[in-house]
Amino acid sequence: MLRALVVAAVFASATPASSAAQAPTPRSFDVVVYGGTAGGVITAIAAAREGATVALLEPRDHIGGMVSGGLGWTDFGKKEVIGGYSLEYYERAGRKYGTPLQWYLEPHVAEAIFKEWVAEAGVQVFYRHRLVEKTGVVKTGTRVDAIRLENGAEFRARIFADASYEGDLMAQAGLTWTYGRESTDQYGESLAGVRDRTPKHQFQVAIPARDGLGRLLPEISAEPKAPNGSGDKKLQAYNFRVCMTQREDNRVPLPRPADYNPGRFALLATMLAGMDVIKREAAGAPSGPEQRGDPMFRLKQPWSLWDVMKPDPIPHGKTDTNNNGAFSTDYVGANYAYATADYASRDRIWQDHVAYVQGFLYFLQHDPQVPAALHTAMAPWGLCKDEFVDNGHWPYQLYVREARRLVGEYVMSQKDIQTDLAKPDVIGMGSYNSDSHNVQRIVNAEGFAENEGDMQVAVTPYQIPYRVMLPRRAEATNLLVPVAFSATHVAYSTLRMEPQYMIIGHAAGVAAKMALDADVAVQAIDTAALSAKLKGQRAVFDWVKAR
Repeated sequence: MLRALVVAAVFASATPASSAAQAPTPRSFDVVVYGGTAGGVITAIAAAREGATVALLEPRDHIGGMVSGGLGWTDFGKKEVIGGYSLEYYERAGRKYGTPLQWYLEPHVAEAIFKEWVAEAGVQVFYRHRLVEKTGVVKTGTRVDAIRLENGAEFRARIFADASYEGDLMAQAGLTWTYGRESTDQYGESLAGVRDRTPKHQFQVAIPARDGLGRLLPEISAEPKAPNGSGDKKLQAYNFRVCMTQREDNRVPLPRPADYNPGRFALLATMLAGMDVIKREAAGAPSGPEQRGDPMFRLKQPWSLWDVMKPDPIPHGKTDTNNNGAFSTDYVGANYAYATADYASRDRIWQDHVAYVQGFLYFLQHDPQVPAALHTAMAPWGLCKDEFVDNGHWPYQLYVREARRLVGEYVMSQKDIQTDLAKPDVIGMGSYNSDSHNVQRIVNAEGFAENEGDMQVAVTPYQIPYRVMLPRRAEATNLLVPVAFSATHVAYSTLRMEPQYMIIGHAAGVAAKMALDADVAVQAIDTAALSAKLKGQRAVFDWVKAR
């Protein structure tokens, strides 16, 4: 019998003086998944379908992570490599829209799919269950016994999975982890570390980094660029994937943030002024299809939103609006502390990103420095009235593209996505480009503003090993990490796509039940049997190019 979806009431917070008798009775499950990301939802569903009792703990109010948080334009890479429960998600989306498969979908539809699916599988979902800081993990030797939540709840399980973007559970459990960029020498990766000048999402007009008085323009770092190939503790930029529309019947105005200051967008204003001159000079330039690969193509055309953002269309006149170009929705350099910050600091970083992206959009729509043609292009847009209805129509999820990363039994690196493509413990495949957004905005040797960190390098479809989610055996034997998994910055930049999170989550859930049934460490399951079971559940291990 399927267990009904449970939305747990929030427990009253226990004070430090609370007695053991007053504390809520610990809840026990076969598997506890922390983090209601898409990868976490699929981990929970997969374990439940295998017959495990499963709790899914979500620190906030919604499940689905980025998939229901604005990322409706799926980063699928090669569609042929997406299989298993990840593929089933897009089939379920298709049923919502009357098609066999639906790769592009609205946020509220995405969340509805996840909610229906966990209910069918019998997963018990608990919202507003956030791990206690620093002391939230109870561990004996290499086994996690229980986790404690801020609301006073305690959950025990035989197997745990940390499916958060941030990797908070694994960090508290004492696993080895890292963040930022490795150097080229650490794993022999030519793409690692600080990048040489990259052409994409770069300034197309030369902009002095300082004003006439020698003052650095806002949103540019004064820190000198480190040598190419050197490692650092900086993160690729975060943003929000904003759902916008021009439909008057479903549009609300773009908000003006409370602390809005147009001066912070002086660099953007200067960039737009320089681009405007070139566009007017090239107004009669040809615009045939052969030019669409030319990075100057859009610069030569009449102004559109694509000059400053990527408003990809999703159903019913909406967009999944992402970063595009040198100065866009990516808040470059503002997230370095996020991976290791305490909750209060993370909340401040999150809200700072809200203010930045909202201010960016408001500036484009209202500021007189914006070229008239671009202002006209921006004028009819607003947020969607029927999306994120309990959050001011603003996305629920900050796009945490990368935070902590496990350093586990096996660290995937550049060779695993380019040359060493086959794995004996295969669980699925990846195929999206190595895709890192810019990491910093600096003053180059000529004194101009320059972005650094962008990486867009094609990969050959590659197999993903089970080991990617395994801690070192000496550190934990009943904990899986299917989202903040073990990969270098270079490898993570292709693996971090949501279809792959779901592929890895599918394997995590099945592996958890196998470890339970055999009463062995998660590192000791029969990986050949895991691969076979996943294959029987439509996982894809070989790439056949579509005709």
